[in-house]
Parts: sequence; C-alpha cells; structure tokens
Amino acid sequence: MGLIDMRTATITEKGQIAIPRSMREIKGFEEGDKIAIIAYNDRIELRPVEQVKKRLDFTKESALSAIASEKSLSKVWLTKEEDEAWKNL
Repeated sequence: MGLIDMRTATITEKGQIAIPRSMREIKGFEEGDKIAIIAYNDRIELRPVEQVKKRLDFTKESALSAIASEKSLSKVWLTKEEDEAWKNL
C-alpha cells in the first residue's frame, strides 16, 4: 500500500496528538474505535485494533493479554493524580 497523505500534528504536554480529519476518514478508523499503537525503531504506526487482530497470526493469548493489560492498567494510570505526578518528566 502506497502513501496517500501526510500531515503534521503537535504533541501536547500530556503526549496527546489530534489525528487530522482526512486521516480519520481513511477506511478502518471511526469514532470510538480502539487504535493499536505499534512502535518500531524508526516509526510509530496507528492501526485499528480489529485490523491488527486479523493481520497478525496471533498466538491469540499474547495479543489479547497486551490489550487486556492496557485496559486494566488504564484504570490506575488515567487519573488526575498520575497526570500530576508525571507532568514534569
């Protein structure tokens, strides 16, 4: 698959970015969908979780446990206290 668009985004103090509308409208990205963030040595890719599940020939436990871990840890990490504790790093 070839390059179809390229945009820039600014990383906020909390490490957040806004995905430009033209990118969100690409097939497979819809409001409310979970996104897999995949890090390589030289890049970061955002992919719909469902697409990743289909494309990778999972030993299903490994991929699903990573997703489950994120969900359970987010209850502890996504708090105002955690944001305050980490804001100066």
